[in-house]
Amino acid sequence: MKFLQVDTIEKAREKIFNAAKNWLQKAEMLPLEQTAGKILAQDIIAPQDLPHFRRSTVDGYAVISKDCAGANESIPSFLTVIGAVEMGKGTEFSITTGQCAEIPTGGMLPSGADAVVMIEYCEAFGDNEIAVYKSVAHGGHVVQIGDDMKQGETLLSKGKKITPQDIGALAVAGVKDVCVYIPLKICFISTGDELITPHYNPLEDGKIRETNTLSLAALAQKHGYDVVKTLTLPDDEEMISHAITDNMQDCDIVAVTGGSSQGKKDMTAEIINKIANPGVFTHGIAIKPGKPTILGSDTSSQTLLVGLPGHPISAMTVFGLLFGWLHKEIAGERQEFAIPAKISVNVPQSPGKVTCYPCKLVFENGEYTAEPIFYKSGLIATLVEADGYFLIEKDTEGLAKGSNVMVYLY
Repeated sequence: MKFLQVDTIEKAREKIFNAAKNWLQKAEMLPLEQTAGKILAQDIIAPQDLPHFRRSTVDGYAVISKDCAGANESIPSFLTVIGAVEMGKGTEFSITTGQCAEIPTGGMLPSGADAVVMIEYCEAFGDNEIAVYKSVAHGGHVVQIGDDMKQGETLLSKGKKITPQDIGALAVAGVKDVCVYIPLKICFISTGDELITPHYNPLEDGKIRETNTLSLAALAQKHGYDVVKTLTLPDDEEMISHAITDNMQDCDIVAVTGGSSQGKKDMTAEIINKIANPGVFTHGIAIKPGKPTILGSDTSSQTLLVGLPGHPISAMTVFGLLFGWLHKEIAGERQEFAIPAKISVNVPQSPGKVTCYPCKLVFENGEYTAEPIFYKSGLIATLVEADGYFLIEKDTEGLAKGSNVMVYLY
């Protein structure tokens, strides 16, 4: 029997990145309103100071703060009102000592004023005089020029996933078009004589409903991929070979589930080596589940070729660890956060492999507990209860109850 010569997760990631880095970093300019959820392909520099004028944060009176020093209910400061600031218009007059101007929230401070007193602490006397019953500090209730953003500073950095608040900030800055990475295009091909599709068809003895294309497509979309096509095929070498070849022309990645281990009908590695150049560069990864993963590439079509295990949990685990990581690495996006937790039971380890345990998170007494979900190979419904997973490194003998782990959310 031929044994797999496995790579570590780190080595597999390095090989994938080195094989594809020169042709996966594709970018395009899009109108700002079309960029939510996209990844920035370049830094965005603030084109001007914002706000570009001093403005009030409250309704009240623009004043010179020294004129209100020590003002209180017993000894108010009296000021002459010389005008009113109009919302949305520039202010052409200025104030001097002993004067003030009525101002709305967002209004432009007149020259000479350095603070705003809230209207609640002012009382009108006659037509053009007010009493101020509270002092205000220099700059009080005022947004200064450049407080929001300063001209020339980096507003958003390359690799940032654009959020709704980012779009708001870019709109305020006057940015019309944004350079973003083009989502990587991927095709999933699920193989097996035992598979029934569509998934709602009745089951026959020996058959199972195909689920990998649905679950993997959803996972890929979560990670930012553009799923171009999904196919379900029998274990027919010619059909699988043609399907891979056809989709290599339109996709950055073609992933085949099933046919990746060493069984009689496990032909994915052989097919990739026949149709691609340089072909397979990894067959086997030191991880459980997911050891028989295949990785390869084709230079002429600029396509990554992947053979994922047929078991749904294994396929999703490997895809997340390798290709969830790849999409972020290519774009320079921040990798996902992990949640610290303590495991609820003793968990074993597989010698020589990184072991991945799906788990449920429980929060109580100010900390998280990770409850491992144990399952048999080929099952998927067990994942419904899982919030995420934690890894046990290959150089450990397992972990005892209460050990600290980092949980990565699904």
